[in-house]
Amino acid sequence: MQVRIKNFEDLTLNELYDLMALRSAVFVVEQDCVYQDLDYKDQKAIHVLGYENKLLVAYTRLFGPGDYFKNASIGRVIVTPAFRSKQLGHTIMKASILALQERYDMHQIEISAQSYLERFYETHGFKAEGAEYLEDGIPHKKMIKTTNNP
Repeated sequence: MQVRIKNFEDLTLNELYDLMALRSAVFVVEQDCVYQDLDYKDQKAIHVLGYENKLLVAYTRLFGPGDYFKNASIGRVIVTPAFRSKQLGHTIMKASILALQERYDMHQIEISAQSYLERFYETHGFKAEGAEYLEDGIPHKKMIKTTNNP
């Protein structure tokens, strides 16, 4: 998988359309969850796009400390259904963690993880904190990863 990491203003129109289409296909249609995906946070985010043969198959968006949560964060973690068996979720998470570590002086990464994916995130060093909660009608858990950065 080819990974591209871009600020919002550096995305091409096609990249922006691809990432919005992927997020809508999975988070709205597949998960049957009506929510406001276009939340005016994309302009502040760093976008991590994973391509296979010019097809966007994996994506995350990143925030620096204080931009979304108190800690640096990773959100909108997604792999298109046809590619989920290829371990691309792990690839995009590793690239996302590395990108945050390279860009920000921080010691923790925070995510709001769908609860059924807790074990997946644990393999990347995240640990659940606190009780499960509903976000857009879907059970989530706050998870934190402590990094080597100061």
